[in-house]
Amino acid sequence: MAVRIQDAASLRLDEIYRYTRDRWGADQADRYIIGLFEAFDGIETRQSISRPIPAEFGVEGYVFRHQQHFIYWRRLSNGDIGIVTILHARMHQIDRFREDVQP
Repeated sequence: MAVRIQDAASLRLDEIYRYTRDRWGADQADRYIIGLFEAFDGIETRQSISRPIPAEFGVEGYVFRHQQHFIYWRRLSNGDIGIVTILHARMHQIDRFREDVQP
């Protein structure tokens, strides 16, 4: 099993890093990003407790919260974990999610 960061999630990780670095410094940004990747790794071991994405989002998958962000993921056809997107808790989740998963 591998964790695959999909395009929208990769862009969000970059945004999170830059925002955190600019606001609280590079050390804090590094710690937060490392924490996110540790949370991704916790999906398979169930250390990152997930729940199904609400039906109104229109996609099958799971979501869990890590500190100030919600991580949306799904199981890929090859069994890997695909990180779909990462949204800040203050964002309107369904609208931003739909923006990130549009083809």
